[in-house]
Amino acid sequence: MSAGGGKKAILAALSANAGIAVAKFVGAAITGSASMLAEGVHSVADTANQGLLLLGQRRAEQDADDLHPFGYGRNRYFYSFIVALVLFTLGSAYAIYEGIHKIQHPEELTSPIVAIVILVFAVALEGYSFRTAMRESMPLKGDSSWWRFIRNSRSPELPVVLLEDSGALIGLVFALAAVVLTVVTGEPIWDGIGTLAIGLLLGVIALILIVEMQSLLIGEGATPEEDHDIRTNLVDGANIDRVIHLKTQYLGPEELLVAAKVAIAPGLGITEIAAAIDGAEARVRAAVPAARMIYLEPDLYRTQRG
Repeated sequence: MSAGGGKKAILAALSANAGIAVAKFVGAAITGSASMLAEGVHSVADTANQGLLLLGQRRAEQDADDLHPFGYGRNRYFYSFIVALVLFTLGSAYAIYEGIHKIQHPEELTSPIVAIVILVFAVALEGYSFRTAMRESMPLKGDSSWWRFIRNSRSPELPVVLLEDSGALIGLVFALAAVVLTVVTGEPIWDGIGTLAIGLLLGVIALILIVEMQSLLIGEGATPEEDHDIRTNLVDGANIDRVIHLKTQYLGPEELLVAAKVAIAPGLGITEIAAAIDGAEARVRAAVPAARMIYLEPDLYRTQRG
């Protein structure tokens, strides 16, 4: 994912969520709907989250220094992890608390038509944000499923925005259903049930994000496809016989560290070995552009090391 593509999706989500948050709080104040209030808090959390993602991208652009010789690329993983925590605490925990409270102490809604209009407006804005994130994700997703893309992507922003927007759209449906059921049945407890459902939904999404971002933050290696391409291109069949050991790790969404010990054909001189190593690095970078840092150690293959 290019930084520009991710930034476009983030800005679309930020502008949509900011407008939605204002509309929801106005609607909650007019109607007294707990599900509307929970959705308003959810939108505030989402708006803050987009700001955190932008901050993470900016911090990741810092140049490497003596303290961080491999750069600051993992800032994008760190701030995405913070986003997951914010979604869990400010979004899910609050909605669950408010939902339980409204189920125990139901309150009548006033001007429910206002809530319905605002929720429909919010669905339109969230749909715009979700479509933008999907469009930006398509080149990276390829033929894989959306779930596989979220699980395997080494770039955190688009999976975060996709999950947030999908959760927001489903949450809006829950809120809309809660308001309609409250009006139709005359039972305000539906408003609390809708709020609780929103909280549980946000909790599931937040936990998925926490698990995925924690894995990226610790450090994930190349994908199976990238690993195969790296191994294939390290070997030239003439000067480099095979890969003895290979370790990879993403230092940031677009920066992969490759460290390998490769078996050199016997009898080569220093100049020939250096040329073979340079050729291997060039082939790997051409096949896997993210492999920006490559460290190769030449050695003779010995079966007992295998």
